[in-house]
Amino acid sequence: MAASPIVLVDGSSYLYRAFHALPPLTTSEGQPTGAVKGVINMLKRLIKDYPDSPMAVVFDAPGKTFRDAMYAQYKAQRPPMPDDLRSQVTPLHECVKALGLPLLCIEGVEADDVIGTLARLATEAGRDAVISTGDKDMAQLVNAHITLVNTMKDETLDIAGVKAKFGLPPELIIDYLALMGDKVDNIPGVPGVGEKTAIGLLQGMEGGLDTIYGDLDKIKTLSFRGAKTLSKKLEEHRDQAYLSYRLATIKTDCELELGLDDLAIAAPDREALKQWYKRLEFKAWLTELLAGHDEGVDDVAGGTATPAADSGVEGQAPSAAADSGCRGSRCDTVIVEQAEFDRWLTRLGEADAFCFDLETTSLNYMEADIVGVGLALEPGEAAYIPLAHDYLDAPDQLDRKAVLAALAPLLGNEGITKIGQNLKYDISVLARYDIAVKGELMDTMLESYVLDSTATRHDMDSLALKYLGEATVKFEDIAGKGVKQLTFNQIALEQAAPYACEDVDITLRLHRELRPRIDSTGRLAEVLDELERPLIWVLSRIERNGVALDAERLHTQSRELAERIRELEAKAFELAGREFNLGSPKQLGQILFEEQAIPVIKKTPKGAPSTAEAVLEELALDYPLPKVIMEHRGLSKLRSTYTDKLPKLVDKATGRLHTSYHQAVTATGRLSSSDPNLQNIPIRTDEGRRIRQAFIARPGYRIVAADYSQIELRIMAHLSGDKGLLTAFAEGRDIHAATAAEVFGVALDKVSGDQRRSAKAINFGLIYGMSAWGLGRQLHIEQSQAKTYIDRYFDRYPGVARYMERIRAQAADDGFVETVFGRRLYLPEIHSQNRARRQGAERTAINAPMQGTAADIIKRAMIDVDAWLAAQSGQDAFDAWMVMQVHDELVFEVKDDQVEAFVDEVKTRMQNAAKLDVALIVEAESGASWDEAH
Repeated sequence: MAASPIVLVDGSSYLYRAFHALPPLTTSEGQPTGAVKGVINMLKRLIKDYPDSPMAVVFDAPGKTFRDAMYAQYKAQRPPMPDDLRSQVTPLHECVKALGLPLLCIEGVEADDVIGTLARLATEAGRDAVISTGDKDMAQLVNAHITLVNTMKDETLDIAGVKAKFGLPPELIIDYLALMGDKVDNIPGVPGVGEKTAIGLLQGMEGGLDTIYGDLDKIKTLSFRGAKTLSKKLEEHRDQAYLSYRLATIKTDCELELGLDDLAIAAPDREALKQWYKRLEFKAWLTELLAGHDEGVDDVAGGTATPAADSGVEGQAPSAAADSGCRGSRCDTVIVEQAEFDRWLTRLGEADAFCFDLETTSLNYMEADIVGVGLALEPGEAAYIPLAHDYLDAPDQLDRKAVLAALAPLLGNEGITKIGQNLKYDISVLARYDIAVKGELMDTMLESYVLDSTATRHDMDSLALKYLGEATVKFEDIAGKGVKQLTFNQIALEQAAPYACEDVDITLRLHRELRPRIDSTGRLAEVLDELERPLIWVLSRIERNGVALDAERLHTQSRELAERIRELEAKAFELAGREFNLGSPKQLGQILFEEQAIPVIKKTPKGAPSTAEAVLEELALDYPLPKVIMEHRGLSKLRSTYTDKLPKLVDKATGRLHTSYHQAVTATGRLSSSDPNLQNIPIRTDEGRRIRQAFIARPGYRIVAADYSQIELRIMAHLSGDKGLLTAFAEGRDIHAATAAEVFGVALDKVSGDQRRSAKAINFGLIYGMSAWGLGRQLHIEQSQAKTYIDRYFDRYPGVARYMERIRAQAADDGFVETVFGRRLYLPEIHSQNRARRQGAERTAINAPMQGTAADIIKRAMIDVDAWLAAQSGQDAFDAWMVMQVHDELVFEVKDDQVEAFVDEVKTRMQNAAKLDVALIVEAESGASWDEAH
């Protein structure tokens, strides 16, 4: 049996190609990782494809090589390695070594030369060699025993493959490179000889440089274009051609201090890999490693973790008796006896803090039944109290009502701190059991969010990997997936208890890891303690209050929308000249750009003409079909997302709509909501306002909507200190009209409606970092005119220009920006070599302090108003509920005869939520519906 081939990896080639070809990735601290991940993924693939092969990963060593001595201009035009790539070299080298792969960097030669030498040694020893590279120069090494593989393109080149790809055999590749040169490496070649000419010449002459220069007259008889004048160029540049030949030739006789026997793959250094995967935030690989699985292959975006335990859900989950046991460094107790429960009650009552977590039947707090309770007092010691596991042969469990009644005083004890992950959910579920949670709340989800809001995930599993370096058991591992997924009450205790105990143990350990980081970082402790933690109760109450909905009004609107959508579809078919699927980008692109010859203004990453919303919006200005498609899309989305869906979300028990608010989603600190998403209901369209008409008050009550007026512009005035803006706001001027007067050079009372609308676009556009091109596109004017408007704006408001310049510089120095109240937003792309990504980070640096401060202000207002309402008592108490928060607006349901007094009070409180150099203004109105209250 033939020995396995020796695999030689061109690490430098892959490093550059991964950096430029793959999506950029960064850690939460801004360390670029995309190239590292791309190369490691390719190495994993090679290890899998060649499991018994020796292997070496070869990189270019720093410093000059023998080619520099041969030709001083060699690679002279190459720009220096981008900082985003340079910072990834050491992590990649360390990961390669930790994987057990031999890593070579030989001074004085290039990686190609080391690989060429090892490949020659392999063939001389009777071994085949596989060179993994994306570099075309390596094709010169291919022979009967040496092949190339390119894992990025899934391409293999043997002798026949080289001929098919280049039109030349491997032995002519050096001549090919010598003739046409290489701009990247600054190999001069022969002027005027490009790829096609070089191939035509080598094929026609049936030989390389020696053959060509041995019979230059023959070139004139060849049939390819330009052949008749080529011989003179070749003669003039003979020395340059042969110099290029020597530069392009891969050296195969390098002096190496190791031989083929030194290329065996060693066992991975799992501890080193764990530390690097943790530092680089390669969560899927870290999960596999911690679970004890072999190093596997995934796509560049990250792989799928292998389940840490057999789910056991194909049939009935096995029965389990109550037990206690130590798993790793954690001891778990399953409490099914009253005596054990009593011991824990005593310990909980004596503690300053404890961690708890509910296991329930649903993620919907309005429907969830409590199945069990997890508890932890110290890291490594956790308990689970099963209360409602009802699978076949489930063991006897303590009475749920009695256990919850015993826990209620502890949960309501204001002197005991409660620790948890996403505590709002647990508080809302417990409220349905008439249990009020009180005392300090320490929520690890919010701790992670405040520490770095730009991190994509703040769930417990992700945080355990990131901060503790531990892979946790996922719910799907014990419950299964899809339609067959079990609810927690159906899961056997022998699986459910370790899962529940792990939850509280990990959460407690995360809190002890995250809280000190927050306390030592800027003013983040203030953000957490004064904004995010108090808001947990506020949001829980708003969610449970819910809002009344006029379902019949929505049903009527849905029917009308359906009819209008059908009309638009028919209109689209008429304009297209045939029927097609309006939801198919491929079919729509064919009609727009091929059949109707509409200009392509943007392409998808795969090169197809884009039919994205922004593209259609621009095309709709000049072409009827895109305009119809845009309206069809908009109405279809309204119907499916709101008019059809909202009535189905009304809770049967309360008869009201209960959304879920999320504190740890947006990077700027703004709240988001889901089921339904209240933030995206249009307000500027008739159909959007009709949806808001369905949000109503109970009989005898009114809806009050209180909205901050132009809050971000006011924050801009405060942050920039611009005298013109400060004066305009202090004098109560219409800020958009004031800007129009300044930009267009007219008296304030002469500003036209169009000028005010343009000024509004300028005001809001510039605080979002809009360019002249973007402003011109929005106002439908030439870019030069838009630039004139922007220049005039900054001339009139120089403080704004200075602020923007100052905040860009500060972001570049610090890597983050802050709100007025100390919330941080990190900008990992602020030093990116990619101009578009860097400019995007700069725009974020300008806008984030404004958006974030606005988010902080309305959170402060919510906390104050909620506390004020909760403190009301007696005959003069307001009968009012906070029922929604949307953008810069708070929505209340207020008793009819109290509306006027309530509006005065709530406006005052909201306006006093922050003290800025500009007064905050709140506009508040009332009505029978949300729309009427605007």
